[in-house]
Amino acid sequence: MMKAMRREPVDRTPVWLMRQAGRYMAEYRAVRERMSFLELCRNPKLCAEVMQTAVEKIGVDAAIIFSDLLLILEAMGFNLEFSAGDGPVLHNPLRTATDLKVIHELMDVSSLDYVFETVSETRKVISRDKPVIGFAGAPFTLAGYAIEGGGSRSFLHTKKLMYTRPDVWHEFMERIARSAARYLNAQIDAGASIVQVFDSWVGCLGVEDYRRFVLPHTRLLMELVTTGTPIIYFGTGNPALLGEFAKVGDCALGIDWRTSLTSAWKTVGDDRVLQGNLDPAVLLASPDFIRQEVRRILTETKGHPGFIFNLGHGVLKETPVENVRILVDAVHEGIS
Repeated sequence: MMKAMRREPVDRTPVWLMRQAGRYMAEYRAVRERMSFLELCRNPKLCAEVMQTAVEKIGVDAAIIFSDLLLILEAMGFNLEFSAGDGPVLHNPLRTATDLKVIHELMDVSSLDYVFETVSETRKVISRDKPVIGFAGAPFTLAGYAIEGGGSRSFLHTKKLMYTRPDVWHEFMERIARSAARYLNAQIDAGASIVQVFDSWVGCLGVEDYRRFVLPHTRLLMELVTTGTPIIYFGTGNPALLGEFAKVGDCALGIDWRTSLTSAWKTVGDDRVLQGNLDPAVLLASPDFIRQEVRRILTETKGHPGFIFNLGHGVLKETPVENVRILVDAVHEGIS
């Protein structure tokens, strides 16, 4: 995978999956029966064990640390809770300039030491030929959670603040960008070989809003990450934004299933590393269909240095584990 990130020749296409340790695995569900999600996130040895189980069971080529995007927001002063059935809730969302006064930029990331220990523990238990991937949320996605107080379909509060108080918006986004960069750099120091920046909610924006309100802050985050560390930027939901994603910096781009990889390379340039982009729902289909879709993507990307196979989003909880293994084996077998 490191060779692919450098656009060097590889013997086989590398593959890893977003949410590759999760509810689709019985071993993970058994751990969760004993503790809450946040308790698990704060247990580095168990986080490493969960990821090691997933990597060994499905045979992927990288381990992304087991953690959550929103832990950094808790460290910045948000009251975070994961409620059963409702997902993450932030009980003190940021809606006004006054709210901004009680939210602090992370100058010192030591309150998140358990995440960095998770990186180092994962590095200890994962084969040395497999990179450990650290991650953080992108400024917009973190801001969206912080302002909405959780997930959203319309991002009404987020857009209202963005449009009506651009001064507050830009100040908050800068704080997030600098904090997230320090967070990622600490993960790199702890042993992460690659970092991924998730912009899971950015698809709710149009091109001009992304350009004005988001791009400068995403670019700042990328510029502040330790020089020489490979970065993957994964934005999803709106194919029209892909040309703007290419402007965030010298990084690989994660592509979701809404855009063909051929089209993506035409938009961002043949010299860009791409990651993607099988629809996660394909893993609910028959083994033959899974293999067919893998062959389609491998045929589409044949001859392109710098390609990493992944899903266009995370593994769905309904996915049979055996289907994930079929996918990984099919990628490794290739099309020859």
